[in-house]
Amino acid sequence: MVPRMPPQEARLGFVYSAPYRIQGVSVAGEQAVVHVPEFDLAFDIGLCPRPVLAAPTVALSHAHMDHVAGLPYWFSQRFFQKMPGTARCLVHSAMAEPLRRMMASWVDLERQRTPHEIVPIEPDGEFALKANLFVRAIEVSHTTPALAFVVIERRSKLREEFHGLSQDRLRELRAAGHEITRTMEIPLVAYTGDTEPGDFLFRDEFRNAKVVVSECTFFEDEHRDRARIGKHLHIEDFRSLFEAWGAQDIVIVHVSRRTLMPFARTRIEEVAGAERAARVHLLMDHRTNRARHEALMAAAGEAGRDTPVPAGDATEGAEGSEK
Repeated sequence: MVPRMPPQEARLGFVYSAPYRIQGVSVAGEQAVVHVPEFDLAFDIGLCPRPVLAAPTVALSHAHMDHVAGLPYWFSQRFFQKMPGTARCLVHSAMAEPLRRMMASWVDLERQRTPHEIVPIEPDGEFALKANLFVRAIEVSHTTPALAFVVIERRSKLREEFHGLSQDRLRELRAAGHEITRTMEIPLVAYTGDTEPGDFLFRDEFRNAKVVVSECTFFEDEHRDRARIGKHLHIEDFRSLFEAWGAQDIVIVHVSRRTLMPFARTRIEEVAGAERAARVHLLMDHRTNRARHEALMAAAGEAGRDTPVPAGDATEGAEGSEK
């Protein structure tokens, strides 16, 4: 008897939320990596798909295996392929030393030392990504020390009382020591990591972010207790979150393999309502995301360009564990 083909591995999910590309693979208990190329940043590194090698920085939400297992490989491959700069991992300060010990163990195993940088970050601490662009850590509540992250842009804006003045007058005021500008913080992309509900998800960084990437591990009504025990979000927790978050797009990740995409979409619409549900996307819902992307391309007059080959629903199948 001819054996069946092996099951397809999960492919990169992709959601375009102009001007940002949200791409990666996120299946509860198996792997989680979310890459935003525009920031040269990846959130978590459960495995290391090839496109993620381009990111020189990983913001690690927590150290469960499905979120951190790809870290040594990512460090190694960036060095092996001679990619510029030393790869760095931002991590909760409580987990920095265990990660350093993990990387030290690879020196004995490989008989070589891979350049890498483990950067401890405290809750509400910040790390500069580019000029005027930084990532802020927000402590969340999970079964191990955990952080959410928000990428924020800082802009200088002329104070209202100086509007209408000439450039010469503004230079005079600045030379005299007057603060003629104020600094604005604009949250761009927020990432919850794995967490239970809490006031931290209602901070201004989440309320005002242009894009929120959020875990939602449980969709079935009977799994409210499982979500509470594992300190994860259940779809019912989003009734207040969908109302609070003003994002142009909300990208749901960390869906269990047990959950079928059509069922997840139905539950999202039940909780969010049809109007709000239109801005909620499941990262691993390949068919729906491809159709949306093709519609965006058609509207932009780019329908003739190649699009990725569609993949099956990576989260459909047997029940798995959730970390």
